[in-house]
Amino acid sequence: MQPIIEIRGLKKTYASGFQALKGVDLDIRRGEILALLGPNGAGKTTLISIVCGIVRATAGSVTVDGHDILRDWRAARSLIGLVPQELTTEAFESVWATVSFSRGLFGKPPNPVVIERILKDLSLWDKRDTKVMALSGGMKRRVLIAKALSHEPRILFLDEPTAGVDVELRRGMWEMIGRLRESGVTIILTTHYIEEAEEMADSIGVISGGRIVLVEQKAALMEKLGKRLLTLQLQNPLDAIPAELADFPLTLSEGGRELVYRFDTQNERTGIAGLLRKLGDHGINYTNLRTEESSLEEIFVSLVRERA
Repeated sequence: MQPIIEIRGLKKTYASGFQALKGVDLDIRRGEILALLGPNGAGKTTLISIVCGIVRATAGSVTVDGHDILRDWRAARSLIGLVPQELTTEAFESVWATVSFSRGLFGKPPNPVVIERILKDLSLWDKRDTKVMALSGGMKRRVLIAKALSHEPRILFLDEPTAGVDVELRRGMWEMIGRLRESGVTIILTTHYIEEAEEMADSIGVISGGRIVLVEQKAALMEKLGKRLLTLQLQNPLDAIPAELADFPLTLSEGGRELVYRFDTQNERTGIAGLLRKLGDHGINYTNLRTEESSLEEIFVSLVRERA
C-alpha cells in the first residue's frame, strides 16, 4: 500500500544559517499512529510545519496522498488537520462559533451534525456556548483539536498535544486519539511523554540533529533494541564486583545489596545460567531475583546518545 505521506530529501536552513532539517526521508503509512520522538531542537516542529504548509522547505519534496504540497497545495492541505504546540485560543467567540468558523476556512459547507459529534467526542458539548477565553488550559487544548478536526481531515498532526494537561485529560485524549485511528485517520504526534508513545503508537520515529535516526514498528523496536535486566537481591552486600565476574555486564545498586545483570533478548544464550553457576562457585548467595524489560524511554535515550 502506498504511504499516505512521502517525504524525500527534505532540508530546511533558516536565515540565521541554522540547519533544522538535513535531508529527511520518511514514509508514513495510511491509518497508523506514528510517534515522532526527539530532543528539543531536533527538527520535529519544523518537519510538521513544512508538511502542513506553514514553513517552506529549502530543498526536497512532500506528497500527501499523492498531492504535492507545493503544486497541489489546496488538495494536500484539505487532507490535514494540525493541532499546534502553542495555545493561541484567547478568542471572544464561543466554542461552537470558533470550531464552525475553522470548518468554513477549508471551504466546507456548514454541518452542525459534524460539529456536534466532534464537540461531544472531545467532552466539549457542555461548553459549546462558553467563550474560548474563559476555558481552562486543558479545555482550550481540546478546542484546538476540535478546530483541527472540523473539516474532517484524513491526517492529523498533534504537536505535543498533552503538554500542560492534567493526567485525567491526557487519558481522555489518548482514548479520543484511539477512536480517530479506528475511524481511519492517520495520526502523527510529537511528545515528550515517552509513555504516551508507548501507550498509543503503532510506529516510532526518532529524529535527532535534523536527521531521522530510525523509523520502526513499536513492537519490533522494543524486541530489537530492548534489553532485559536480571536483578538479584544479595544475602550479603558487596563492596565491589568480584574480579571473577568481570566477564559479565554487572553493576551494583542499592548500596551493594543488589546485583544487576543486563542481557540481550536477541541472543540465543542469555548467559544467566553461567552467571548463577559462577555466583554459587564463589559463595555469593541471593535471596530473590526479578527480571524487567527496558522501557521505550531507555531505548530512546540510548539512540539519541549514540548519535549525539
